[in-house]
Amino acid sequence: MIKHVEQRVGVFVDVQNMYYSAKNLYDRHVNFANILEEAVAGRKLVRATAYTIVSESQEEKAFFEALRQQGFELRSKDLQIFPGGVKKGDWDVGIAVDAIKMSQHMDVIVLVTGDGDFLPLVQFLRYHGLLVELIAFKKTTSSKLLEEVDDFIDLSGNTRKFLMKKLAGRAKPHLWSRPTTSRQTASQQTSGWHKES
Repeated sequence: MIKHVEQRVGVFVDVQNMYYSAKNLYDRHVNFANILEEAVAGRKLVRATAYTIVSESQEEKAFFEALRQQGFELRSKDLQIFPGGVKKGDWDVGIAVDAIKMSQHMDVIVLVTGDGDFLPLVQFLRYHGLLVELIAFKKTTSSKLLEEVDDFIDLSGNTRKFLMKKLAGRAKPHLWSRPTTSRQTASQQTSGWHKES
């Protein structure tokens, strides 16, 4: 797909989906700084929003602050715990509503998720003339979602850029890492969420 500098881009990141996909596939952490850079691809960034679930750990708070410094607007909600111990924490409806509300100010919507629940959103946005790009791990991405989007970047295709190794021998791993390019400023050198297992 041709990308040009005048395109207005909105980036919507399903943080939980990315975190657990990276953990389950590679036992590594996501480099959100490099994902954002790849998503924007030199175009006009209108808004980048990261959707997170809050559990109040100190490490998590540092991660949220790091995302803000990177240029993400954060949307957070508490983890829901139902009778019987069932836990739920997702942003599917919130991401869809935000993308639809903001779509009139954008030419391209970039979804950073592999969740097939976003298929109706993708179809709606494309019906209304927007380009929809997807960034995710192909192995954990809905095949139907892949069929509908205009462009797809498989994070597994460049794990050196999009993933970070866990740091051994430390009680708490670092939350920041420099992006692989030098185009970003020090305040933008944010990495993925490092959560203790």
